[in-house]
Amino acid sequence: MEKDRRYDVVIIGGGPAGLTAALYAGRARVKTVLLERGAPGGQLLNTEAIEDYPGFDHITGPELAQRMADQAVKFGVDLETARVTAIRQHGDKKVVETEDGEYVADFVILTAGGEPKKLGIPGEGEFQGRGVSQCAVCDGAFFKEEVVAVIGGGDAALEEGVFLTRYASKVYIIHRREQFRAQAILVEAARKNPKVELITNSVVTEIKGEEGQVREINVKDLVSGRTRPLAVTGVFVFIGFQPNVQFFDHRVHLEHDPLGFLVTDSTMQTSLPGLYAAGDVRSQLTRQITTAVGDATTAAIDAVKKLEAKKHEPTPVPVDLYGPTRPDLVGS
Repeated sequence: MEKDRRYDVVIIGGGPAGLTAALYAGRARVKTVLLERGAPGGQLLNTEAIEDYPGFDHITGPELAQRMADQAVKFGVDLETARVTAIRQHGDKKVVETEDGEYVADFVILTAGGEPKKLGIPGEGEFQGRGVSQCAVCDGAFFKEEVVAVIGGGDAALEEGVFLTRYASKVYIIHRREQFRAQAILVEAARKNPKVELITNSVVTEIKGEEGQVREINVKDLVSGRTRPLAVTGVFVFIGFQPNVQFFDHRVHLEHDPLGFLVTDSTMQTSLPGLYAAGDVRSQLTRQITTAVGDATTAAIDAVKKLEAKKHEPTPVPVDLYGPTRPDLVGS
């Protein structure tokens, strides 16, 4: 018997935003499914330590993700592994296409986050997975007593750079600007760590290697214009994300900002009625776990309210626009 894939709400993406939306929809007793192509957690799974989530002095990303997932399931939400390939409008419904079939819903909450941006320099693709990485928690242990470079100036770059000092003998953190964008407490921690060297106003122009492994990077000083080599065996890239919004075909026009992130109103609804965006996929100034959770809370509550209003709408009564049939015209 084929599974019934008709839902009130379909949530796409299992990071903190998606899991929060699932929790609120589940608590409201609306039929909800969360679709995630991998394990629930999103970027939380790559975060070794979280110290800025209210209520926890310290918790690992995977542990927080598991708690969130368990809580959503407790309220009846279906968590399913699926790779979404398209989202389209069909009448007053949304159709979510996956590699394993279609889901139909009244409302869709998009919490798909983004993919790590690439440097776009020679050697990056060649050495991906052979010295080039976007996950210090995943790959840091491979660089015990080695020298590595971290590229980026935000929270992720500073956090992961300090984390890598658990394994590496030296960590270069390279940023293209004079000032780091990361929180001051993270920058201070990096400056105080004897294994970390901060390199500002500089960009990496090439990644070199031999025998299939990274051996060196070229670093250009943007002030002097000089380029120098740095001997490293690992390059960790944390220069931001690009939103996962590739699901929509040319017939669905969504408002987005110049970087491609979706623009929403105060309820997190996009320019397509019934489609919400929450978390890192949405255009906003700050991207934190707490902001993702807040976005998702707002989106789920609004979707639930609209569902309730829809259920209480009066059923339209058919109206005969031509009035009663005239007997003298019967059979004419």
